[in-house]
Amino acid sequence: MAAGAPTLHASAVLVGPKAVLIRGVSGSGKSLLAWQLLHSARRHGAAGFVRLVGDDRVHVEASSGRLLVRANPALAGLIEMRGLGIRRLDYEPLAVVGLIVDLGAADGERLPQPGANHVDIEGVTLPRLAVAAGANALQMIHAFLGTAAGVS
Repeated sequence: MAAGAPTLHASAVLVGPKAVLIRGVSGSGKSLLAWQLLHSARRHGAAGFVRLVGDDRVHVEASSGRLLVRANPALAGLIEMRGLGIRRLDYEPLAVVGLIVDLGAADGERLPQPGANHVDIEGVTLPRLAVAAGANALQMIHAFLGTAAGVS
């Protein structure tokens, strides 16, 4: 990744071929959601298809129309678990982002407004899930990954 690649206060988890980039304010549950994605995969026998990319701070860079993500080098392989502290995990050094999840989103509505389901980062347009505070983000991600859009 190029020097000076933008840093985001976010977590990222590789789910299959693409990463889920989880954004939100401090304390919104980014690390918890990352852990839930990892644990859910283990529980369903798909642990090899889900790996941590980075927690807390990640670097992103547009390349060939894709958004690449990697951990901040000082935090690679580390995840913060409230009540347990910093834990070490195997991690994926680089991934292509396929979904943006915004936790505690003010526009996390039952039926998203037109345009709310995509976001542009570094010139790359990506699908976006706006998750309202208190909503079950893990279920929303599973539903997004396992279903096709109905009416647009």
